[in-house]
Amino acid sequence: MNIKYLIIMSILLPPATISAEETAEARLANEAAEGVKVWTLKDCIRHAMENNISLKKNQVSILSAQEDVMQSKAALLPTLSASTNQSVGWKPWMNSGMSTVTNGTVVNNVNKTYYNGSYSISSQWTLWNGNRNRNTIKQNRMTLEKAELDSATNANALKEQIADLYVQILYLNEAIKVNQQTLETSKKNEERGREMVEVGKMSKADLAQLTAQTKQDEYNIVSAQAQVDKAKTQLRQILELDANVEFDVYVTEESDESALQVIPSLQTVYDNALATRPEIASGLLAIENQKLGVKIAKAGKLPQISLNASLGTSTTSMNSNDWGKQMKTNFDGMAGLSVSLPLFDNRSTKTNVNKAQLNVINAELDLQNKRKTLYSTIEGYWIDANTNQQKFIAATASVESMQTSYDLLSEQFRLGLKNIVELMTGKNNLVNAQQNKLQSKYMTILDIQMLKFYNGEEGEL
Repeated sequence: MNIKYLIIMSILLPPATISAEETAEARLANEAAEGVKVWTLKDCIRHAMENNISLKKNQVSILSAQEDVMQSKAALLPTLSASTNQSVGWKPWMNSGMSTVTNGTVVNNVNKTYYNGSYSISSQWTLWNGNRNRNTIKQNRMTLEKAELDSATNANALKEQIADLYVQILYLNEAIKVNQQTLETSKKNEERGREMVEVGKMSKADLAQLTAQTKQDEYNIVSAQAQVDKAKTQLRQILELDANVEFDVYVTEESDESALQVIPSLQTVYDNALATRPEIASGLLAIENQKLGVKIAKAGKLPQISLNASLGTSTTSMNSNDWGKQMKTNFDGMAGLSVSLPLFDNRSTKTNVNKAQLNVINAELDLQNKRKTLYSTIEGYWIDANTNQQKFIAATASVESMQTSYDLLSEQFRLGLKNIVELMTGKNNLVNAQQNKLQSKYMTILDIQMLKFYNGEEGEL
């Protein structure tokens, strides 16, 4: 059975025939009996949403985008910086310096080493730059929203992956049950065959075929159980569970009525999906984001207006005044308005604008492709839902017919009226009919529920 058709009780189906109380009681009973936690699909998804490493990395990306938004907002404010410079100078051939009078004698003090100090506070404020700063804020906000939508898209993909493995386990458990029932029938036939050999109504060669069929049924059970264990291991890895943590899934069975419900309209599902799917919303945001990129690139052609201001002072050891007086005497302040107009930039701005416009076209094509893929996916589910529903109706009638035929064959075999070949052929026909019914049933349920999921009816998993 194709597992892609088995994402059922996921996104998908709450138990249809079991109440919440019965579910809780069954889980507690199972856990008490086996000492192993029983996980529903919602348990698995809830745990993965909180612990999966890929989703945690998505959250880190969102936090990084939030920082970009705050940084772009802060760029609207003026900058403020303080600086100081201390230096030592040396003039080896200097032969004059400061003269002082000591006891009536003029003393010329030549100091070839001197010290300088400067202190300043400056500020710069971009008043206008072609709205590049404000458009950058909008663009970063869109990038943040897109990161959140991409995270939601990845979360949906993870949910489907978990559901895929979860339903593999459910289906394999059902296969084991069918194989066990088949094994019981094979054992009864083998036992009946032994009795017929003893009274001379069957050859040992025919009995050997019955024995071989019993062993094959035992092998099928072991094989299915091995596949269940493998799927559980893969599910544990996705849930980021330690290898020593044992768990089992809660098994539910869907009623036949679930496969006979009304199939939603294709166009209605598609229209609603366009309005709700995160990947479509992300594609629309990508276009708007690139359009803002065009505006930001065009700002390179426009003048930039900035306000500048600074306060500063300096000192030197070559001045006879003390440090405090020098600080006061040399203090100065400055304020100014600067305008920068690009005249020729080696085609840099034009290239940036052209590339930004191409990015818009590329984003529009990406969205068109997403819409096409979405429609193709929904249409596939819609076609499969109708086809599989008809198959299920036919398979249900086939099982009833094959069951009646096999019951008659079994009775005739016990009476010695049918041979081993006819019995085994009847059994194989019944098993195939049961498998066809089971497959078409779950495929129909999956297709209908996936249509509802894309239609926005099922809500969050």
